[in-house]
Amino acid sequence: MKLKGLVFAAALGGALISSIGAQAQQPRTLKMQSSWPAGIAAQDHFRIFADRLDKISGGSLKVEVMSAGQIVPAFEVLDAASKKVIDGFHSIPYYWVNKNRAAVLFAGPPGGPFGMDHTDYLGWMWEGGGHEMWIELYQKELKLNLMPFSAHPTSPQAFGWFKRPIKNLADFKGMKCRQTGINAEVFQRMGMATVNMPGGEIIPAAQRGVIDCAEWVGGIEDLRLGLHQVYKYHYTPGLHENNTIGELTFNLEVWKSLSPVHQEQVRSALRDAFISWIARNQKENADALKEFREKHNVQVLRTPPEILVAYLKAWDDMAKEEAGRSPFFKKVLESQRQWAAIVVPAKRFMQPPYSFAANYYWPVQKPAAKAAAKGKK
Repeated sequence: MKLKGLVFAAALGGALISSIGAQAQQPRTLKMQSSWPAGIAAQDHFRIFADRLDKISGGSLKVEVMSAGQIVPAFEVLDAASKKVIDGFHSIPYYWVNKNRAAVLFAGPPGGPFGMDHTDYLGWMWEGGGHEMWIELYQKELKLNLMPFSAHPTSPQAFGWFKRPIKNLADFKGMKCRQTGINAEVFQRMGMATVNMPGGEIIPAAQRGVIDCAEWVGGIEDLRLGLHQVYKYHYTPGLHENNTIGELTFNLEVWKSLSPVHQEQVRSALRDAFISWIARNQKENADALKEFREKHNVQVLRTPPEILVAYLKAWDDMAKEEAGRSPFFKKVLESQRQWAAIVVPAKRFMQPPYSFAANYYWPVQKPAAKAAAKGKK
């Protein structure tokens, strides 16, 4: 009897261990929503991240990828995640400048800032104390229950779409344009009237004549949104979002509930998705510009330098004023300036301009030369 009892106990113990093991291996699914319409490229990045995380974790950690409005409106994901209505979100920090102006500094603010590109900025974020200050912004300054991470590089962005040509700063003064966040305020200083609206509302507003111009992203994003259907003058580049990087942010309790392994897998999936998405997006943008010109008869034009310089000056003035009002804004901006002061001049000296070899192999034809070449066909 004792032997039978021992055998039964061993069998029962083994069953319990197997049951516990099976429960531990049950996949966990996080419900996360973006601020984007379902069909745009930023949502693609969200899906790429979710796919990478699923594979890296061996299926043990999944993300249910939802687009804007599936649970809350596009601009309400920040508060929704903090309150745990959703487990996290995919968006961009400059949407939250109405809560704290320093939010724009964690989205790759205008001009880089200070001339930084993606690599420079992520260096500051990962190695220069930027991520720690971002956490401080959300958790201490805003009292939000969140853990943020840099996600998708939605840049460099185009200057925008216009119903008529713009040749100088005076040409767009008085025009009503879709702009968001602190960029809208900078453009207002330059004489533009601005309207804030989610991406899904831009085309209907343009079709009704509510706006005269619009800025979304550029390239493939603008093609998918359909801006070429209402405007035929497209200007690029812009310096308002030449280095913009979005965010993937978790509810803090949800983040802490993940195992150290799962947390590291999230970080790895994010960095993998960053590279995978930007590599694909570069070709998609090039194809989109070609389609704008050849299929949709869009005038794709270079933004007048006068406008770009005016934008940087207006931004610098605004940033200086804000730094004078907010010690936290000043601390972050100065940290970025110190990082850029080292890496930007060094990179400018060490790396050849992109245009140097590009112009050698792909010389830019002047309009007269293009017309002559077209006439020979």
